[in-house]
Amino acid sequence: MQDDDFSLFKSEIRGVKPIKHDRADTGKPKADRAQIAKLRQAATVRDDVTTVDGLSDQFVIDVGPEDDLHWARDGVQESQMRKLKLGQISFEGSLDLHGMTVEKARETLWAFLAEATQFEIRCVRVTHGKAVRLDGKRPMIKSHVNTWLRQHAQVLGFTSCQARHGGTGAVYVMLKRTMMEGRDE
Repeated sequence: MQDDDFSLFKSEIRGVKPIKHDRADTGKPKADRAQIAKLRQAATVRDDVTTVDGLSDQFVIDVGPEDDLHWARDGVQESQMRKLKLGQISFEGSLDLHGMTVEKARETLWAFLAEATQFEIRCVRVTHGKAVRLDGKRPMIKSHVNTWLRQHAQVLGFTSCQARHGGTGAVYVMLKRTMMEGRDE
């Protein structure tokens, strides 16, 4: 029986080449910890001006927690802005930025507005909250949203929402629409 096992083993390993070295391959080389620490430190340093997709933080307009927001691009009819303020233009999409970092909120807002524009949506609601920061300063996300929306080319105007839709913790945003083929408007 032993000879059968040995001959079976020999037949199974036929053509196998013996290993010529005695060192194991442990995968990729270890990372240089000093280099990683240097890269991490560099990543935490912020430039004075941060611009992502055209939205700048250089001049953020500070607003208070209960401040009513209202802005319209030149040429937007005041009657349209009144309708927007009264909630008479229904919003077709909503975004909540609560709990996000400023950077995450900017990226999320930009993507949301791009998608709304792509689908020819006229009005959206953006909930920014109004919490006072731990350091006692003005609401961070609300102030940034107020500044960013003024910079976005597709935004015609915005105004604080009716109480039932978030009050001064959210804004209705009216967007430009390019006429889709076959639309009568």
